[in-house]
Amino acid sequence: MARAGHIVADVMSSLKEVIGAGVTTREIELYADERIRGLGGKAAFKGYRGYPSSICTSINDEVVHGIPSSRRLREGDIISIDLGVLHDGFYGDAACTFPVGTIAPEISHLLRVTEEALNLGIEKAVDGNRVFDISHAIQKHAEAHGFSVVKTFVGHGIGRQLHEEPQVPNFGTPGHGPRLRKGMTLAIEPMVNAGTAEVSILDDGWTAVTGDGKWSAHFEHTVLIMPGRARILTKF
Repeated sequence: MARAGHIVADVMSSLKEVIGAGVTTREIELYADERIRGLGGKAAFKGYRGYPSSICTSINDEVVHGIPSSRRLREGDIISIDLGVLHDGFYGDAACTFPVGTIAPEISHLLRVTEEALNLGIEKAVDGNRVFDISHAIQKHAEAHGFSVVKTFVGHGIGRQLHEEPQVPNFGTPGHGPRLRKGMTLAIEPMVNAGTAEVSILDDGWTAVTGDGKWSAHFEHTVLIMPGRARILTKF
């Protein structure tokens, strides 16, 4: 798990060298795929439940599962990159929303709050807590800043399969849900919208967009449950 997570982190960290105005999302995918393979991993998303690409590239009002294409990034955009890696039978999974050049202050605030919500959720991901302790921490922080958490898509267990039990929603009542135990591995991933929590799916059958056209941010880490503090396996 740590090795798979390390590959994810390496690729994510290197993406800032590629992302910029004028670059296509397909070019980003090709770069990420080559780097994953060069590090001894395999892109986990390619062919998963029919998904056609190695990574997800979601721009602006696209929440998640955007398919790489010939679309070019523009100055002021944001792009959420979600990528998973399979290595030696185990998976790692992470996401990050990157600014493209200089972005509007209110969008920068959205990104900051979403990443903070992820970190607050991870703080609750410790031996003895419950899953919804994570969920509540994320929801409380996002909503305190006037944003909404997406309820259609959730985090998940991860290990020998990309998606395992338990589900890890980004909303919920603390003290509820499955008990967290040392050795569990979770993918925690707040998706936070500037407006409504509602989403719809485009005609490609994959890309989820916000219901009101306002922008969305997505941050994710794979973590290992430990006593006291979780270990982030995809830290970059």
